[in-house]
Amino acid sequence: MRIDVVSIFPSYFDGLSLSLLGKARESGILDLHVHDLRDWTSDRHRTVDDTPYGGGAGMVMKPEPWALALDELSAHSDASTIIFPSPAGEVFRQSRARELAEQEHLIIGCGRYEGIDERVFEYAVSLGDVHLVSLGDYVLNGGEVAAMAMIEAVGRLIPGVVGNPESLVEESHEDGLLEYPSYTKPAQWRSRDVPEVLLSGNHGAIATWRREQQLERTRTRRPDLLGD
Repeated sequence: MRIDVVSIFPSYFDGLSLSLLGKARESGILDLHVHDLRDWTSDRHRTVDDTPYGGGAGMVMKPEPWALALDELSAHSDASTIIFPSPAGEVFRQSRARELAEQEHLIIGCGRYEGIDERVFEYAVSLGDVHLVSLGDYVLNGGEVAAMAMIEAVGRLIPGVVGNPESLVEESHEDGLLEYPSYTKPAQWRSRDVPEVLLSGNHGAIATWRREQQLERTRTRRPDLLGD
């Protein structure tokens, strides 16, 4: 998969050279490119924003640099999916991460200030499948944090990125529930014991216990996921 990220702070993404995603980039499994939006400006100040029509606080990102960036980057594929992190977008969920992990080419545009000129989203539809996506019901200073979260969520689902693919199956949200609690050695730690069932060797009982824990955690922490 190829992922192109556009930001006015490209160094924000240096952390993606670490850990599993870094190894995936080195091996060629993940083809990740980070671009500076200012490279598509033409004035000597490399201006990417201007005052909003209608008044109001803050600045709005100009449409032309974004259009030029999207024109160039979408040419890398006949089927680009374009993502704009935005508090006004749909909530990003595991199901969306799985869908994106199957795509050939992602372009992620990170807005700043008061956002991007609305006409950019309208124009982007002519270049690919466009989604405005939010991490949750709160506002960040820009799209970079959300973009990094999405890249990690999507990237780890690409075959070959995670060493043991079975570890992806039993995680939170994969089956609509939260993940069961995990334990490791020692069996007793600071007067706290590992549940006996996990020491029993009875795999059927362990599976039942884990399912019960998933349901209880979900009822307690995220009852909205159960739909009742």
